[in-house]
Amino acid sequence: MNLILLCVFLPLVTVAWGQYGDYYYGPYNYGDNDEWVNVYRQGFNFQCPHGQVIVAVRSVFNKKEGSDRLWNYACMPAAQSLGEPTECWWEEINRAGTEWYQTCSNNGLVAGFQSQYFPSVLDREWQFYCCRYSRRCPYSCWLTTEYPGHYGEDMDMMMYTYDHYIRGATTTFSAVDR
Repeated sequence: MNLILLCVFLPLVTVAWGQYGDYYYGPYNYGDNDEWVNVYRQGFNFQCPHGQVIVAVRSVFNKKEGSDRLWNYACMPAAQSLGEPTECWWEEINRAGTEWYQTCSNNGLVAGFQSQYFPSVLDREWQFYCCRYSRRCPYSCWLTTEYPGHYGEDMDMMMYTYDHYIRGATTTFSAVDR
């Protein structure tokens, strides 16, 4: 009898436990390795489903393709502790050929990206799709600097624990390296 009760209640305890604490998520499923949201030198628009945010970013660089990158993203539902999304919006455009730093305004979390490639400067302009939730997101934020460490490096960045979110990004631009 005790074994039967254990088999019935163990899955329920596991689900309840997962809703309250930080826990590890395994590798994200980006889909097929050849499935990218863009092709080289083309624009794209990627948005997570409603109530989800970006939790992983993957990118590969190719100098022969106009010093451009292929991009792929993974989404997950935001923690229940944040409540429901109350509003979503597109931030201002970060122009190609310039250095920029941007975080989502109004305590928003990144839920998508829009980008256009400009061959005249061999660079992209970016626009973030941000969503604000009914409960405030904590402000214990920091800027990661290791992804990628050099303009030509590939990148695979993941949020491994729940309650860690992408709130913005920064870039550098070199007229020499493009």
